[in-house]
Amino acid sequence: MIRTLVVDDDFRVAEVHAQYVAQVDGFEVVGLANSLAEARAELARLEPDLMLLDLYLPDGSGLDLLGETRGAGGASTQVIVVTAARDIESVRIALAGGAAQYVVKPFRLADLRPRLEAVRDLHGHLSRLEEPTQSDIDRAYQMLRTASPDRLPKKIAEPTLRLVAEAMRGHPDGVTAAALGAELEISRATAQRYLSYLADTGRAELQLRYRSLGRPEHVYRIGEIRAR
Repeated sequence: MIRTLVVDDDFRVAEVHAQYVAQVDGFEVVGLANSLAEARAELARLEPDLMLLDLYLPDGSGLDLLGETRGAGGASTQVIVVTAARDIESVRIALAGGAAQYVVKPFRLADLRPRLEAVRDLHGHLSRLEEPTQSDIDRAYQMLRTASPDRLPKKIAEPTLRLVAEAMRGHPDGVTAAALGAELEISRATAQRYLSYLADTGRAELQLRYRSLGRPEHVYRIGEIRAR
């Protein structure tokens, strides 16, 4: 599970964001903080995998904390900025500071979910690597760049993509397009299109399964979520 700390100056908003996170498979909320001081303390105590970070805090800017997470002891915590700040300087500092995503308030679960899923899939991808190749590294960066639902290709719909990805988690040894299509009651061609997209964006692995005779099967496997 990806252990998540939610930071927001409004405790009610923090609870709403925590509920959003809890609805996404592979995540658990381990703490809430409503100020910079509380966030620093919880970050040190919990060492979370992910932090949802508001920028407008009563005792300072979340951008200061973002910079601190890149230092010793916090480098393993990924950060998704969630803020009402729309000024370009905040965006630039957040990007330069290593924020994985920048989400403008107010937002819905549908806006946050694909970004959380991208972080989750990246987490799983990196946990399987020992000595990454350039291709592995490129794939890791691509996972975050394709997180926004409005960037999906024309024939890829976010609800169906989520359905396919969730169904794949029930097949840890891999699944073919024909089998997945039958399970979800969609055509083989549709299943193949979504599986190919997941593989192209690094969220699934394509493997060839050879039989004694005939052409090899294309088997797709999505990465497992591993705890720290």
